[in-house]
Amino acid sequence: MRIRIVLSATLTALGLMFLIPAAAHAHGDTLKVVVTGQRAGHVTTDITWENDGDAIDENVAATVNAVSVDGTRTMGPWRLVRDPAAAPAGWTTAETLPPGSWKVTVEVGFPALGKGELEVGVPVVDPAPTTGAGTTGATTGGTPAVSAPTPDAASASASGSGSRSGSAAATSADASSPAPAPSGTQAASGADGAAVWWTTAGVAVTALAGAGVGLLLRRRRMRGACRTS
Repeated sequence: MRIRIVLSATLTALGLMFLIPAAAHAHGDTLKVVVTGQRAGHVTTDITWENDGDAIDENVAATVNAVSVDGTRTMGPWRLVRDPAAAPAGWTTAETLPPGSWKVTVEVGFPALGKGELEVGVPVVDPAPTTGAGTTGATTGGTPAVSAPTPDAASASASGSGSRSGSAAATSADASSPAPAPSGTQAASGADGAAVWWTTAGVAVTALAGAGVGLLLRRRRMRGACRTS
């Protein structure tokens, strides 16, 4: 029983060993690598089997290198990742090339060998305008535009300023002018009042003196009458 199990496992392993190379040879042993360009700085590449043009099902082991046309700058090595926008044969880079002209080389080592090259130009992209750009027309040199006053508003402002100035001048004149001197009539009435007061006082004093004299005379008479009796 154990011998049969061992023989079955051996035959299965041998079959797989022969089937896998057969499947690989059906596609061929080389890859077709075509560098198609760039998208927003990302290098784009199509990789297929060279014999039948089928896409690669498994992940590829590849390197991407870029050299500027003048030879002063180099980028990479980068790896390739699947490009959903160019499925199923599309591959791209996660990194981006800076603006300029580049000679890009893609070399694949697995699942088979392949190589592709292309000169790629990455344009300079202008930054997007800010939301405040639409309001620059209302200002000049960063200073808000001020509308000129209308004639009615100017006249109203002038009249208001004139009235306020006149009121202020009148108030100032009233405050600075001396108090008016008392008139002759007021002075005469004051003198008359004083005379009346003194007259009244004199009459009162005289009446008091007369009453005192009357009391003294009455007492003397009463004393004389008592002595005579």
